[in-house]
Amino acid sequence: MSMLNEMFDPDRVAVVGATPREGSIGRAVTSNLLEDFDGETVPVNPNYDEVLDTTCVGDIGDADADVAVVVVPPSIVLDAIEACGAAGTRNVVVITAGFGETGEEGANRERRLAEMADEYELNLVGPNSLGIMSTPSGMNATFGPENALPGGLSFMSQSGAFITAVLDWANDHGVGFKDVVSLGNKAVLDETDFIEYWGKDEGTDVIIGYLEGIENGRAFIEAARETTQETPIVAVKSGRTSAGAQAASSHTGTLAGSEKAYEAGLDQAGVIRAESVDELFDAAGILGNQPVPETDGVAIVTNAGGPGVMATDAVGDSVLEMASFTAETTEALRDAMPEEANVHNPVDVIGDADIDRFREALEIVADDDNVGAVLVLSAPTAVIDFGDLAEATCEVNEVTEAPIAACLMGGDRTREPKRLLQERGIPCYFDPARGIESLATLAKYREIREREYAEPMAFDVDRERAFEILASVHDRDDNRLGVEAMELLDAYGIPTPEGAIVDSPERAAEVAEGIDGDVVMKIVSPDILHKSDIGGVAVGVSDADAADTYEDLITRARNYQPDATLLGVQVQEMVDLDDGVETIVGMNRDPQFGPLLMFGLGGIFVEVMEDTTFRVAPVSEPEAREMTEEIRSAPLLRGARGRDPVDIDAVIETIGRLSQLVTDFPAILELDINPLVALPDDDGSNAAAVDVRLTVDPETLPNDPTHLTDSPEPTQTND
Repeated sequence: MSMLNEMFDPDRVAVVGATPREGSIGRAVTSNLLEDFDGETVPVNPNYDEVLDTTCVGDIGDADADVAVVVVPPSIVLDAIEACGAAGTRNVVVITAGFGETGEEGANRERRLAEMADEYELNLVGPNSLGIMSTPSGMNATFGPENALPGGLSFMSQSGAFITAVLDWANDHGVGFKDVVSLGNKAVLDETDFIEYWGKDEGTDVIIGYLEGIENGRAFIEAARETTQETPIVAVKSGRTSAGAQAASSHTGTLAGSEKAYEAGLDQAGVIRAESVDELFDAAGILGNQPVPETDGVAIVTNAGGPGVMATDAVGDSVLEMASFTAETTEALRDAMPEEANVHNPVDVIGDADIDRFREALEIVADDDNVGAVLVLSAPTAVIDFGDLAEATCEVNEVTEAPIAACLMGGDRTREPKRLLQERGIPCYFDPARGIESLATLAKYREIREREYAEPMAFDVDRERAFEILASVHDRDDNRLGVEAMELLDAYGIPTPEGAIVDSPERAAEVAEGIDGDVVMKIVSPDILHKSDIGGVAVGVSDADAADTYEDLITRARNYQPDATLLGVQVQEMVDLDDGVETIVGMNRDPQFGPLLMFGLGGIFVEVMEDTTFRVAPVSEPEAREMTEEIRSAPLLRGARGRDPVDIDAVIETIGRLSQLVTDFPAILELDINPLVALPDDDGSNAAAVDVRLTVDPETLPNDPTHLTDSPEPTQTND
């Protein structure tokens, strides 16, 4: 990382495998460098004295290069990398394919490549990369057909073809870039490394990316959070569907993580996610050229009533709101506009408006403190010239602090005015909805920049006891634990109803007698997951009936599945579900982001209602609180329809304790507390984990608790 500035601003670039042969990648890369690069291009190939009229050296050691671009066959790439390391060339771009994307042999070659890069401390892009570009020096170290225009966007992509397509489109639309990187297989450098670098790069205004997967989700979140305080990040993440994820895996060797994990991870990272290429560049264009609005209020100034209504609808569908004008603004508009005009938002200057009327309306609304952004919207008429309107919009943009977007709804007559607007940093669209969405992107980035990231929640817990319970899977035929692991929750301070697992009728009666009121009794078996379906749960059992109920439950289980492993019967204090709300708190371990927490409406309807929200653990208190506010059934927690509100703080603390548990123990692959009953504030014990199921990977569990990673210092305790 320390030398990435040299990678993008080198004095000498060597092409290892340069060749004059027509149609070869070695020729294309060499030709691109010779065409525009301000520094020196050094072809490296022992078979030639010259390549494209440029002196060729036989070994990278003779090139004295800052960057080496490797285009040799895959069978000799490792030799070339070793030569680069020995020669002191620390920045390497491997264009050659035939690595992790091709099968086991290629994957082994890629692992050796990464090991060699680590040995020589190389900054290595690729393999299977299109190459890199940096416009300040004119460096085009790719085999693409053309160089990028200069600008403030830095662009990374896991697809080289996507880069060539984007650059062709961007050159046609006047969109410029600072740096461009084809990530390839990401054997060494990945998206996180470039986010860290560009976040400190004064020439980068906006970071944009096309991603098929993220190598280290937690590191990515941390790097992006720091970067987005100053530099916005916009990304398209492909592989959202199961079919798309499979295609991504076969394309670049990426192990695609779950879509829910990416949604949560990118949001927690402060990355603005685009769903299409149009959205990507709409967002990048306005973020790089317009200021962040101070308020969410948007003013629309138009000469067309219908499109004005369309824009108003788009505001209602966005994070923005229609600005409420001050009385002074309304009065000024009334004085300046004809009687037929609408002086309220959206301002309709009506179809006979000339440029003076349009300009005056823009100046008035842009000066209103309640207006955070302005959309200029015009249909063609005989009395308005789009060129004049574009010039007037630019002049207003120069004197206002509010961001401005324009919509010129027309064909050929919009081309030059649109070019003028974009040259002056004002995005221009045909569709009013795109204009509003671009302004909404600025508001989203303001929220990201204003976020205060708190430390993860941490508590005093009994980690050694938790380890002992998880280690019990070593003595089992499978790696699943159920209610027999309730003590795991106790070890981490997650409240559970009073009770015990018993193995005899006498013990069942004894435990039931020690619990106030009737009890719930459940079969405990790793082989019978849905106990209610077989009559394996008894509710409202008195202590006098506990022994007989034990016998009955065991008989039912034996009749249902004679070979099932029966660990006993759980006798548990009854939780009054009528007074509380059944929620679910769970975790699934994602390949890229690690522990993905879930919170939502629980009980038997969790999979039917799908009222859930997600965060990547570990989570802070504000993040856990947001989870309780985001689900559709949140009003139930707050006390809808006359119900008492539940103790939200107790639910938040449970989310935090579960977050700490699954972060402390990577061996926990998945875990569900369902239901976690959230109880009213005045109930005393204000949350209760009634049931738990989890899956443990014994291979990743430490041999003993002394090898556990230290937990963070507690920030909260359970009083």
